[in-house]
Amino acid sequence: MTNPAIATDRLSKSYGANVALDAVTLEVVSGEIFGLLGHNGAGKTTTVNVLTTLLEPTHGIAEVGGHSVTSDARGVRQVIGYLPENVQFYDNLSLMENLRFFGRLSGLRRPDQRIRDVLRILDFEGHERQRLSTFSKGMRQRVGIAQAILHSPTVLFLDEPTSGLDPEGVRTLRETILRLNSEFGMTIFMNTHVLTEVTKTCTSIGILRGGALVHHDTLERTLAAFPGENSLEEIYFALESEPVS
Repeated sequence: MTNPAIATDRLSKSYGANVALDAVTLEVVSGEIFGLLGHNGAGKTTTVNVLTTLLEPTHGIAEVGGHSVTSDARGVRQVIGYLPENVQFYDNLSLMENLRFFGRLSGLRRPDQRIRDVLRILDFEGHERQRLSTFSKGMRQRVGIAQAILHSPTVLFLDEPTSGLDPEGVRTLRETILRLNSEFGMTIFMNTHVLTEVTKTCTSIGILRGGALVHHDTLERTLAAFPGENSLEEIYFALESEPVS
């Protein structure tokens, strides 16, 4: 039996009296595309920030790739890639210069060949000398994924990856996510509120409400459990309104 790529046990995060995460217990199997759903303020970004070691949990346990987010944060960072909702780059530098900088931050001594390999994987060649100030939102998202996978992570975190993208950008990003998962075996953990994309990409889903995990199952079993509902949106609202057990 393989170990889960991501595992939490009663993971909690509080800011004084404000509970952002409330005893979340979750397992994401290696090779899954997991979608975490919830309204704004439900705790989705807090979850990602804890799992990527940007925040320390208040209570509970979390491991990514077998590494503890509290006692082995460096080990976690070595096995993860992360695309935040708003990617920050050096707009006055070229694509190659930006990726070279991030590659060295990731520990790559000679990053240029890896950069070329990643751009080929993402079908994004030909822009190496172009300044990022000229890139569209969709192009910047592809640069964000490129920097996130330069060091060949096994787990990729995406925080609202389709935010602000036009339909063509959404489709390109979807194809990239599916390819990274199917061809390179990356486990993908995706925060999103775009339910149509969940049905096209995710193999399992979780729903957060008020920091608590109110549902976690495969997408297939979730859809099968609500035969009378016409869409994942209807299922989502039905599950989101259920009492927390």
